[in-house]
Amino acid sequence: MPKVTHCTDDEHWGKPGYSKKVFVAKSLTQKGGWASVDKVIERVENSYWKIEVSDFKAWMLGFSKFAGEWKTTELEPNKILIEYTYILHSDVALLYPLNWLFAKTFWRVYMKRVLENVRQMAYSNEPYLYE
Repeated sequence: MPKVTHCTDDEHWGKPGYSKKVFVAKSLTQKGGWASVDKVIERVENSYWKIEVSDFKAWMLGFSKFAGEWKTTELEPNKILIEYTYILHSDVALLYPLNWLFAKTFWRVYMKRVLENVRQMAYSNEPYLYE
């Protein structure tokens, strides 16, 4: 996955129905620049987010969109359970075996890194807020 460099059109990001454009660095699979659109589908403050990543600007192994859900449950003070689920949608049946392999290997590792980054941000008290 190419590194995200920045986002634009994100003034209302975090509110249901709004989106942002995601830009990435150049990589083996991307020429760099505008890569996709992230849209907030649903949000319940301090509890649940549902987002969709779509409008890919490069070929993504036949994937048409990724739908993600982020649920948080406070187990006790200062202890939060995070359940992060992604559904990867593909429109090319011929590529389903490759899509499955990608999801079970690369995507699983990638999402574990995302959660580890969030954990590190929480432990370092780094500000992270979308209003």
